[in-house]
Amino acid sequence: MNQIKRSTGEKILDGFILAMVILIIFMFLYPLIFVLFASLSDPRLIYESPLLIWPKGFNITSYIEVFKNSEIWIAFKNTIIYTTIGTFINIFMTTLGAYPLSRDRFYGKNVITFFIVLTMFFSGGLIPLYLVNQQLGLMNTMWALVLPPAISVFNLVIMRTYFQTNLPKEVEESAFVDGATEFQLLYKIVLPLSTPIIAVLILFYGVAHWNSYFEALIYLTDREKFPLQLILREILVQNSMEQMLETAVDAGYADRMIEKQSLKYAVVIVSTLPLLILYPLLSKFFEKGIMVGSLKG
Repeated sequence: MNQIKRSTGEKILDGFILAMVILIIFMFLYPLIFVLFASLSDPRLIYESPLLIWPKGFNITSYIEVFKNSEIWIAFKNTIIYTTIGTFINIFMTTLGAYPLSRDRFYGKNVITFFIVLTMFFSGGLIPLYLVNQQLGLMNTMWALVLPPAISVFNLVIMRTYFQTNLPKEVEESAFVDGATEFQLLYKIVLPLSTPIIAVLILFYGVAHWNSYFEALIYLTDREKFPLQLILREILVQNSMEQMLETAVDAGYADRMIEKQSLKYAVVIVSTLPLLILYPLLSKFFEKGIMVGSLKG
């Protein structure tokens, strides 16, 4: 079979597009690469060469200091617990909300969908939410972080659309003819066919819980319950590293300030690493889950 010869202009255009794609990828990846290399570099050499292409003076002292800090390990454990329980609640509630709204036989689903979507544009605000959580006794507990955001309307609409477009009505009718109930249909047929969208929503909800710090900042007062991102915020914003380094102003003050910067980079890498591992595992579900879930509203 003869191949179509590409003109010189088309080859130049392909080369230009390829170069732009590589440049854009580098622009997105370089901040993460910089933080990684800075965390592995000698803190004093970072300031001599601000643009890092590779580690300068390999050094893992920052990681040793991070892993020696018990507060970070406690916060890491808390974040894993909050993310796991919160994501399970999210998927459970979103599925129970999206499935009936995707069925034509559900009377009034359009009206209910309208009022649900309306909450994306109008809400009571922070103060009413705070008072509700206070009245429910959720203050300074894990439940204040996982129950209020139990359902994301955006994710609910994506899952509902996936159910509408990817579940054949013939399969549903056959299940009912065989005597299946609504819950049996959902559990035995709908969910096994919905693995792509469930995996995508697990990633969406999981990343949101892992990166969340504002709710913990408002509702939690016990440091033993702080998530990792709240500890990271204190390190990055408030320079709170008293347990890692002394802060007295003396002859070695400048050196300790430099070491603090290296510690910041190490903490960022430690807090980001679980997400960097999770993304490749679920990436194969992205295209099918998102594209099918956004075909129609």
